Amino acid sequence: MRAVAAAALVGALLGLACAPARAAGQRYSFAVISGAMRSPADEAATQRLIEAAGLNRNVAFIVYDGDLKGPTEACSDALYERRQAVLETARPALIFVPGQYDWVSCSARDAGGFDPVERLDRLRQTFFADPTSMGQTRLPLTRESEVSRFRPYRENARWQVGDTIFIGLNVPGGNNHYLTAGGRNGEFEDRTIANAFWLEHAGEYARRRGARAIVIFTQGDPDPERYERPDRFAWLRFARRERRDGYLEFKRSLVKLAETFHGPVVVIHEDDGHPAGGFQIDQPLRNDKGARVANLTRIAFAPRNRLMQWIEVDADMARQPPFRVSVRDVPKDLPLPQPPALVPGGDSAPPIPAMPEVSSAPDVPTPSSGYAEPASQPPDSSTGNGGNTTHPGYTVPPPSGTGTVP
Repeated sequence: MRAVAAAALVGALLGLACAPARAAGQRYSFAVISGAMRSPADEAATQRLIEAAGLNRNVAFIVYDGDLKGPTEACSDALYERRQAVLETARPALIFVPGQYDWVSCSARDAGGFDPVERLDRLRQTFFADPTSMGQTRLPLTRESEVSRFRPYRENARWQVGDTIFIGLNVPGGNNHYLTAGGRNGEFEDRTIANAFWLEHAGEYARRRGARAIVIFTQGDPDPERYERPDRFAWLRFARRERRDGYLEFKRSLVKLAETFHGPVVVIHEDDGHPAGGFQIDQPLRNDKGARVANLTRIAFAPRNRLMQWIEVDADMARQPPFRVSVRDVPKDLPLPQPPALVPGGDSAPPIPAMPEVSSAPDVPTPSSGYAEPASQPPDSSTGNGGNTTHPGYTVPPPSGTGTVP
């Protein structure tokens, strides 16, 4: 087992000493996967990866954090249908967050030369058509599209487990689809406004519900080390400027959220590099005054083997520190599954269900039904897995590397 040097992140960061009484004794985990499927040959292995992540009965949900296809695969309806069928095999709830190769890079010749905005609309009609998650155990979600002002943004979702609010946000790689061509950068500008709204009201919702922390999932790496302060006199500087940062507004929204919501804010995204141990935990974002944002933490992940490893975050409110991040491995004896059956109907997209008219006021609606967190599982000393739960026939392997959040 490889130990990962990381400051005491989740425990101190999430301020768990003042946890509400209803969280006492609660234990759950969630898994994060990204970029596993890059060719048809990866589909069976990814299905096995998802199955392995669900072997632990304490896993409340899985997040597939973008890139369900490779950069050279065509962004066809048939491919989307096959990949959706793979994600639907998850035993726990599965939330999909769109990434760069899913729509931004679809204009490339190798990807079929599609219109990225049209492909994003297609994803919204299929992957995000329901008010629940994917997977065999459905999790009710609140989608931003329930606010009439932001009806197109079905991919932006919110859910809650315990005292933590989770947010899935469409902030893809590829510089957040910021285009340098002349004219109005319409898709980018409109989505930036929608994302800022969703973050702002996530903070408001968390305060009203007495939540302890907010966790945000994006596929794109916003490069938080690079943060440009507002410059009132930028128009006077005639020197050639650096490439425009497509994540600038997103990072400013994060700073604003961290200033208004005084609990911890955690951002989880795929890492463009190769962090030691499969993930990196730090606090690199600074505000306009240059001060480090102390209650905002970033977890950047990139497992060494994308088809055999995933990231798992374990929460145990009775433990200090109660949150731990680790890399998990697929059991060596877990066979490749049979491909999932596709839903009949070819490439025809199911219609988007009618959404109720909701006021565009800041009060974002809550899910229609509650979600029962998975029951706490006692440690299984017979497996030698340090408290990991088991599944009939297979043992959840010990983590390859672990870390805690500062």
